[in-house]
Amino acid sequence: MKKVLIISIFVLHFLIPFNTYALESNDELIKNATSGVLMEANSGKILFEKEKDKKVSIASMTKMVAQIIILENIEKGTIKWTDKVTVSKNAADMGGSQIYISEGEKISIRDLMKGISMASGNDATVAMAEVISGSEDKFVELMNKKVKELGLKNTQFKNCTGLDEEGHFSTAYDMAIIARELVVKHPEILKFSSVYEEYLREDTDNKFWLVNTNKLVRYYEGADGLKTGHTDNAKYCLAATAKRKDMRLIAIVLGEDNSKKRNNETMALLDYGFNSINYNKLKEKGEVIKKISLDKANKKTVELVLEDELGVVEEKNANKHKYKYDIVIDNIKLPIKKNSVVGKIIVKENDKEVSRANLIVEEEIKDVNYFDLFINSIKEISSGLY
Repeated sequence: MKKVLIISIFVLHFLIPFNTYALESNDELIKNATSGVLMEANSGKILFEKEKDKKVSIASMTKMVAQIIILENIEKGTIKWTDKVTVSKNAADMGGSQIYISEGEKISIRDLMKGISMASGNDATVAMAEVISGSEDKFVELMNKKVKELGLKNTQFKNCTGLDEEGHFSTAYDMAIIARELVVKHPEILKFSSVYEEYLREDTDNKFWLVNTNKLVRYYEGADGLKTGHTDNAKYCLAATAKRKDMRLIAIVLGEDNSKKRNNETMALLDYGFNSINYNKLKEKGEVIKKISLDKANKKTVELVLEDELGVVEEKNANKHKYKYDIVIDNIKLPIKKNSVVGKIIVKENDKEVSRANLIVEEEIKDVNYFDLFINSIKEISSGLY
């Protein structure tokens, strides 16, 4: 049986037990949508839902998973923003929304990401799929693997663009989890999704003016993303995110009849969240939560730090409540890879969980053999530590 260490710390603060906050009639908030979700991004708490697990077409919101994979490759250094991509005939011939790249054209990965994020370019997405995986089919395999890693069971992709295809579907809830992964783990996406208008190939004679398909980034306070979608089957869809003070919300609206209704109901969803709740940031990402000692490790003391920011969702004008932190440390085995999850911190109120975050080790920890331990002991003795 897996052993864990639990440490409880009691604190006094403004907090209420988390519940799903809802209007008297959920349907009145996004009554025209097939389904939708409102989520507080840092905690992942669902504030509103309508048919959140209904499997539907999600059009170009599919591209959020492609963006995650692109950014992972940027972060690992396997590709760079300045790298030039030679556009294939397959990518150039993609229909639907596009940025009109030509076969044989050389274009930077940064410009392709602009084209995906602002104009939802199918051609740009396929070009990036071919760069990373060699073909769209192989890239789609990566996308399906990624949603499984996120624990999502109601999403399946047949292509990387979101074009209507049998067996290509997701849900409002899964889209919210994907959007959260994108903005929390890969916030660099906001440098692209927040821009309303900008040139493509700006330093060339072949400039192309892009205007963001997500109008909320221009007209809604705090909006800086994230992804629109539209096909005949999916109708009009939107994954929107906005941040005010320390609180970031993610709104998912699927199956709207037109872009006006989509935008209005998405803004209504965001308004509801900002007017109903506050986000209280308790601890910063990277904060050291506990120091532990490990036997036979190359470091005597290991710091456990927050993988992400830790906070709680509170109703506005909430009363004071007692809550506690439970620190749960896994049965750690050496060696430990850099950024490995080794435990978690859980925030509770009246024994009910209201938030949690992972604890990680930010450096590689190696195991040492008996000879190394002997040498280290000799060094400590000679240095006067004993």
